[in-house]
Amino acid sequence: MANNLWPTCGYTLLTTNAAGHLVVTDDFLRFLLERPELAPIDTSCAAELALHHRLMDAPRTDITAEDLAQLQDNDAAENYAVWLRFRQRLLAFPTLEASYMALFKGVDVPPLLVQHLTQILLRHVLGEEATPMQARAAEMLMHTQKITVLEDGAVMAADEATVERHATQGSFGSIGELLQQGGIKLRSVDLDVLNTDNQEAYWPRSESFDWVLSLNRGQPGLDALCEVMARWVHHFLGVQVRIQTEREIDDDHWVWHVGLDAQASSVLNDLYQGHEVDAARMERLLCLFKLEFVDPNDMLAEVRGKPVYLAMAVDEHQRLKLKPQNLLLNLPLAVRS
Repeated sequence: MANNLWPTCGYTLLTTNAAGHLVVTDDFLRFLLERPELAPIDTSCAAELALHHRLMDAPRTDITAEDLAQLQDNDAAENYAVWLRFRQRLLAFPTLEASYMALFKGVDVPPLLVQHLTQILLRHVLGEEATPMQARAAEMLMHTQKITVLEDGAVMAADEATVERHATQGSFGSIGELLQQGGIKLRSVDLDVLNTDNQEAYWPRSESFDWVLSLNRGQPGLDALCEVMARWVHHFLGVQVRIQTEREIDDDHWVWHVGLDAQASSVLNDLYQGHEVDAARMERLLCLFKLEFVDPNDMLAEVRGKPVYLAMAVDEHQRLKLKPQNLLLNLPLAVRS
């Protein structure tokens, strides 16, 4: 496979341990120091330049509050404080996977950094044999999607940041025009939709995040998302699961569910508790899934053999913001990895 997936995310700077999990290296820490929030600029003071050089030379070196106080730019000092806290989180555990799991016990780093880690970990989970459809589906787990329902009922997902960039530049392109018009002028728009005929074109544009994905049942996009989520669970938790789309939850013995985003969690909780859910909230549900453990013994005894229902939903602005950590923290595992 000519897979050059997300080549600038820093994945290749990490190493793996015997279990196949990622280990942070000095080169990876240097890579983080080159982010725009930290990389020196023309107006950087001498103290800031010296601090950056010191960290590039020895990325694990201790930096004190007094060191940061020497910086003339308060924003730069705050950015370094954030980076040092993030570094501490990364180095507190032997693997990036363990650090990532621990982040959600009390998130104190910016969402952009969490998103960056999610991308790197997805890159690792996808491996070298991922399909373009799986790679595009994986984008949904790290980037907010803008969702549009077309006149014919097709549900289309586009990267929200890409849509906004087109909109602010005034050159909407196929994606931006579609999303801005809300699906009104559909027949005049040449959609750049990823499908089985053009999917090999994904690789050279993998970091453009400019492919539209169909999320209708029976389309390869949702199947790919199910595959990616199952691999995500297996990599982190060491359990094999099957995930498939579901039309409805018609189950008198419904015992467990996980919302893949805040909106879906709220709807599923209300339905489970027997509360009435108004039509507007129900219409925001994009898809239901059923997750089954291949080995029921991997589940808590009291729910062993029962399916886990998943759902994803948009907010009032038609945004889909999935939380892949929900799959890692909220499944009914017999033994927590």
